[in-house]
Amino acid sequence: MAPRRSRLQTGLMAERVTVVTFPGVQSLDVTGPWEVLAGANRYRTARGKRPAYDLRLAGTEPEVATESGLVMVADALGEPVRAGTLVVPGGRTAAAEDQHADLVAWLEACRPTRLLSICSGAFLCARAGLVSGRRVATHWSVSRDLGRRFSDITVDHDALYVHDGPVWTSGGVTSGIDLALAVVAADHGAPVAQEIARWLVMFLHRPGHQAQFSGPVWLERATEKRVAAAQRAIDADPAATHRVDDLAAQLAMSPRHFQRLFARETGLTVGRYLTELRLETAKRLLVQSDLALDTVAAKAGFGSAESLRRVFGERLGTTPGAFRARFSTL
Repeated sequence: MAPRRSRLQTGLMAERVTVVTFPGVQSLDVTGPWEVLAGANRYRTARGKRPAYDLRLAGTEPEVATESGLVMVADALGEPVRAGTLVVPGGRTAAAEDQHADLVAWLEACRPTRLLSICSGAFLCARAGLVSGRRVATHWSVSRDLGRRFSDITVDHDALYVHDGPVWTSGGVTSGIDLALAVVAADHGAPVAQEIARWLVMFLHRPGHQAQFSGPVWLERATEKRVAAAQRAIDADPAATHRVDDLAAQLAMSPRHFQRLFARETGLTVGRYLTELRLETAKRLLVQSDLALDTVAAKAGFGSAESLRRVFGERLGTTPGAFRARFSTL
C-alpha cells in the first residue's frame, strides 16, 4: 500500500472514509472514530467550510449485531476500497482464525490511501496482508498472540496507537478515539483535534506512545497464595528493595522456585513486575501531586530523578515533566 496524496489533502473534496462492520464487532471501535471524524465535519461546516470526511458504514450484513447486542444498519461492502480511508474495527471474534473469511477476502482486494485499524481489527488486517512489514498496535490482551501468528509484522505491545506510513493502528477500544484525533490533527492541525476532544470531554488527545493501561490493577494477579502474598508486599511498598532472595526466604521457598512460580502466575519476572509497578506509581504521583521530581523518584523506587527520566524515555518516549504537564489533575 503505497502512500498517495488524498483528495482531502489536495483540498478538492471530502475524503471518503469507509468503516467496515461485522457480526460481533465492538461498537466503540466503530462509533468512537466515527464521532471524531464527524466532529471534524461539524467543526468545518460551522466555519463555512466543506465537510472533511464522507463517512460510510459498510457491513457484511445489512443489520449487524455488535458484541454488546447493539444493532447497526450498514450498506453492503460493495466494491473493494481503492482510495480514501478504510477503518477496520475489532471485536470478540476478530482474532479468531476461522471467522470472517468473506470480510478478509474483501479486505485483501482493498487498496486504500490510508488504513485505520482499531483494537483487534489488526488481526483482520494482518490476515488480509494490509499491514505486512508494518509496526502495529492492538489490544493489550491479544498483542502477544498477534505477534506469534504474524511474523511479517512488528507488534508494539505497549503503544496506545502507532502511525507507520499510511497505516494507523490503535490499542484497546477507546484508544481508537485517540487514533482518530491524531488523524484529524495530521489532516487539519492540532487545534481542530483539540476542539473535538473538548466536545468529547477527553484529554487533549493522548500521545500514541502512552501505555494502554495502568497498574497495579492491570498487572496479572496471582492465584497461588504465596505468590499473591509476595505481590501484596511489593505493591504496598514499591520503593523497597524487594530482593528475590529475601522474598523467597519469607515464603520458605528457594529463589529459583520462587522466580519460576512468580513468572508463571503473573507473566512477568519479579524485576519486570517491580519496574512496571514503580513506573505506574511514578505516573500517579506526577499527575496527582506537585512533588519535586527527586521526591517522586524516591517514593516510586527509582532512587534518582535521572533514573526516572531514563525509564520514562525508554518506556514512554517522553519525560516526566512533559507527562505531568499533559496529564496533571491539579
